[in-house]
Amino acid sequence: MSGALFSTVFKLGYQISPIIMTGGLAANIPGQMLPLITITEGASILTGLLSGSFPTSLDDFFANFTVIPGSNLISQQVGHYPFANQSVAANAVITQPLTVSVRMDCPAKSSGAYVSKVATLTALQAALSAHNASGGLYTVATPGFIYTNLVMTALTDISGAGSNQVQYQYQFDFEQPLVTLAAGQQAYSALLNKIASGTQITGAPTWSGLATSVGSQISNAASSVVQGASNLIGLNSVASPVTTITQTPLS
Repeated sequence: MSGALFSTVFKLGYQISPIIMTGGLAANIPGQMLPLITITEGASILTGLLSGSFPTSLDDFFANFTVIPGSNLISQQVGHYPFANQSVAANAVITQPLTVSVRMDCPAKSSGAYVSKVATLTALQAALSAHNASGGLYTVATPGFIYTNLVMTALTDISGAGSNQVQYQYQFDFEQPLVTLAAGQQAYSALLNKIASGTQITGAPTWSGLATSVGSQISNAASSVVQGASNLIGLNSVASPVTTITQTPLS
């Protein structure tokens, strides 16, 4: 691969379109992946790609993206609660979610671009809000690592005072949760398998209630006073006392 072609592929993958929406709005798209560039560039770039034409310069795109230093590849926290022994405490760490932030530079390149900029950012905000509300995730490609199954936490204006324009820089903040939907389903299935293959409970169960706790103490007294009182306390097996009267025939 020549240097010019490699530079073009690098810019296109990591600077022009590094953010890809998965699920959510992309649920009905083959592969369930929708690059963010399809929203920022609108219908014009889709029409151009379908017709076989490509922008002559990558600088003509609406936005350029740059990874902000400080993203995590591994994030762990040492546990500070009491441990059983020193050997356990030496290895006790808690895995933390990974985070990555991307800066989007979208200055207006001409006087007429201010109108299209408002329309583009409005459409972008609406699309991202709908995607997040429907449970959509993100994939962010960086030169050092490809982050998958990310959740967007914020989209913030970080424009500084070094330009005459306003609102020309935005920061995307993403976080990779510890438990994704697929991992949760896998853990849930593993739990059900453990429950299904667990130790079988044998023996008759012991029931609690009035009949069990106090029935044996009051059954004799109650049944001797009121016929059928054993049914009131749940002891149907207690028999009512029978009185036998013997008559002596008269001589």
